[in-house]
Amino acid sequence: MHKFLKIFLLIIGIISAILWYLLPEKDMPIAEAAQSGAMNTMFMITYLLLGIAVVASLVFTLKNLFANPAGLKKTLFVIGGFILVVVISYILASGTDVSDDYMAMSSESTVKKIGMGLNVFFILTVVAIVAIVLPGIKRMFSK
Repeated sequence: MHKFLKIFLLIIGIISAILWYLLPEKDMPIAEAAQSGAMNTMFMITYLLLGIAVVASLVFTLKNLFANPAGLKKTLFVIGGFILVVVISYILASGTDVSDDYMAMSSESTVKKIGMGLNVFFILTVVAIVAIVLPGIKRMFSK
């Protein structure tokens, strides 16, 4: 498997180097350069490698999760907590936080989803800060 992976990466590297050489010149118009065959092929290679990386990380993560039942239980609690944060954020989000000028560009549900995303970010930021600061404070008073 290791030898196969090395050969695969070597072939991808050689193809990418050739495509790099075939990329359009700097003075070519952007619209024309974006339609370049070399550019499109490089994007396809990028998507292929990204897909392989995502699938491999998911497979090994799931393999390790099911190998350790205690870790699976902890992971399910974390996922449940995250879903709870998302639900609370969606409830707290308002779809009318945008002025009428900008509301013409999007719908109320889109604005509500953006508000939900911001609320999730703020709640998780507060949780992260508390998780960092609280042990330090506890350590400071325990000495």
